Amino acid sequence: MTITEARQQTRLHVQAAAAVCEDKKGLDTRILELDPVDSGLSDFFLITSASNDRQAVAIADEIEFRLKKEFGLYANSVEGRRQGEWVLLDYVDFVVHVFLTERRAFYDIERLRKSARPLTPAELDAELKADLVAKAAAVRGKSAAKKKAAKKTAAKKAPAKAPAKKAAAKTPAKAATKKVAVKKTPAKKAAAKTAPAKKVAVKKTAAKPALKKAVAKKAVAKSAPVKKTAVKKTEAKKAPATKAVAKKTAVKKAPAKKAAAKKSSSR
Repeated sequence: MTITEARQQTRLHVQAAAAVCEDKKGLDTRILELDPVDSGLSDFFLITSASNDRQAVAIADEIEFRLKKEFGLYANSVEGRRQGEWVLLDYVDFVVHVFLTERRAFYDIERLRKSARPLTPAELDAELKADLVAKAAAVRGKSAAKKKAAKKTAAKKAPAKAPAKKAAAKTPAKAATKKVAVKKTPAKKAAAKTAPAKKVAVKKTAAKPALKKAVAKKAVAKSAPVKKTAVKKTEAKKAPATKAVAKKTAVKKAPAKKAAAKKSSSR
């Protein structure tokens, strides 16, 4: 945490303690912003007055409780709580003084710290609000500057990205053509594989009629001698029969011819 951030945090603590003084009806609440040269170990004094000792103790207790609850801040030391005439809460960066009215007039701390800048709680609130507004404006200005710088860098990178996008667009097309070629080559391989199979099938189908012709020739060759032998056998069987018939007819006709010859000779 830087010095300015620590001082801003201390201002918030002082503001919360001053709000407690207003809530508990503290009188004439003042904030002294001490000069860094004369401040020593503290940066702020918060001074308020109470009409009696019970009110002074109640204001001191509430300040201690509120700072512990909201900021987790504990007092380094507490003095004067028993008497209640002057209760001092030391938070190192700021010190709270809760006086009875007459004791405050007697010690007159404001007069002793003439170099300090006096502030009311309302003035401190206004300063804190102004600081917050300035911080917000600074943050917005930084964010706007970052956006402008980002736009400029994007505009510079855009022309360089356009060729890269074109190249990226070309590379998928090439990849697609490669994929198509890869897909086609397996189809060609499959066609090349099927072509020999088709040739073998054609050869087989062409060989089948040749086989049939050869088988038919063999069957014809086998059947031809059988037929010839059968014809020869039938002819051999028929020849003697015809010869015997011819002889019988010749034997029958011979006596008839002889008888006719005899008759003709006797006449």
